[in-house]
Amino acid sequence: MYTNRMVKETVNANNQAINREIYSVSSLNKQARQILEKKFNEVWIEGEVSNLAMPSSGHIYFKLKDQYSQISCAMFRQKNRSINFPLEDGRQVLVKGKVSLYEIRGDFQVIVDYIEESGEGVLRRRYEELKKKLKAEGLFDENIKKAFPKIPKKIGVITSPTGAAIKDVLSILNRRFPIAPVIIYPTSVQGKNSVTEIIEAIKIAESRKECDVIILTRGGGSIEDLWSFNEEDVARAIANLSIPIIVGVGHEVDSTIADFVADKRAPTPSGAAEIITPDAKALSALINNQSKRLIRIVNTTLNLTKNSFSNIIHRLKISYPGIQIKQFSQRIDDLENRSYIGISRKIEKSIIKIDKLIAGLRNLSPKKNIIRFRDRLAWISENLTRTIFESIENKNMRIKLVNQTLKAVNPLATLDRGYAIVSLGEEKTIISDSSQLSIGSKINLRLSKGEASAEIKKIKK
Repeated sequence: MYTNRMVKETVNANNQAINREIYSVSSLNKQARQILEKKFNEVWIEGEVSNLAMPSSGHIYFKLKDQYSQISCAMFRQKNRSINFPLEDGRQVLVKGKVSLYEIRGDFQVIVDYIEESGEGVLRRRYEELKKKLKAEGLFDENIKKAFPKIPKKIGVITSPTGAAIKDVLSILNRRFPIAPVIIYPTSVQGKNSVTEIIEAIKIAESRKECDVIILTRGGGSIEDLWSFNEEDVARAIANLSIPIIVGVGHEVDSTIADFVADKRAPTPSGAAEIITPDAKALSALINNQSKRLIRIVNTTLNLTKNSFSNIIHRLKISYPGIQIKQFSQRIDDLENRSYIGISRKIEKSIIKIDKLIAGLRNLSPKKNIIRFRDRLAWISENLTRTIFESIENKNMRIKLVNQTLKAVNPLATLDRGYAIVSLGEEKTIISDSSQLSIGSKINLRLSKGEASAEIKKIKK
């Protein structure tokens, strides 16, 4: 049982009484332990492991020391199961626990509930904390990722101008897509000033808006070497960039905060260059598809034109031959012009587009194929144009023949030869037989020019 007592004693010549609070050893150790645990309930301590002991109980006992001091530590069995590295004398560690006192011996100690390797271990903890924070803010969400252009017009690269990464990136870009200009935004990628320089390079790229895709990259290294890409300020600068950005930092196994915030992650610097550039084979296939599409468009247009001509001729045959013939003729001319202009424009646009693609692929392998495709397209264009003109000419000839035929059967032409159309009454019933008439009937005569009225005086059957 812990006890302490108060004793009054005369301790000087003046017979003055002094109050003394006297503790037992156990009571003092208990109160000291309570004070320590309350004051230092959770502390982080970094030091070197020494005097490591692992008895059969499963508990771990060791001392944590630095250059000047040491402290006893105890980690009980239910807590030490989380250790994921070999604990041994001489290893630098970071521990979390509470300061306490072992009452029986009066030993000052730390009760450890978590332990990790220091140095890299600290960085890992900071990494996980920042990752969790930014993920909670939604900076990793896929729905905010920006799409990359299929064919970039200008590529920006943020990296060290003297590192191995820039050489790999430029080599891949020159091989896969040499026609795209590359702008390098130089920056240090590790060291004291690297974070500030990386952020500044991102801001420059954003303000200039001269590129439609950005590569942020560096070569491999330790977690300390790559730490600039795990800083919160760098991550937020990447998130605020309006230009699509791909991050290729380190090796495939390396993972940084910048990877998660970027619009796309690449396993390596060269991988980033490959992801954002089209392949020569893909471009060649695109040209083939465009050529086939153009041929389909031309054939469709020709079929529509033929059907339109057929419909016009059919309507001319069944319609009154007067003004409608002129209207149809005018419409045919209009369709002819529109068809020619439309097809010509499509052919011109396709030729221009293919010429641009050919110009960009001159340094790539499919040069002969491109020349062959261009000659083929020119031949197709020439033949289509000739075919269209011949077809239109044939249709015009047919229309003229139809017009002549219609004029020949037109009853108005008969009137021009001295004939008249006879009708009876106000209904103007056409008279073709004298039996339809009677003496005194009023008849109407339609002549080639003008009309006349008459009365029947005599009927001859």
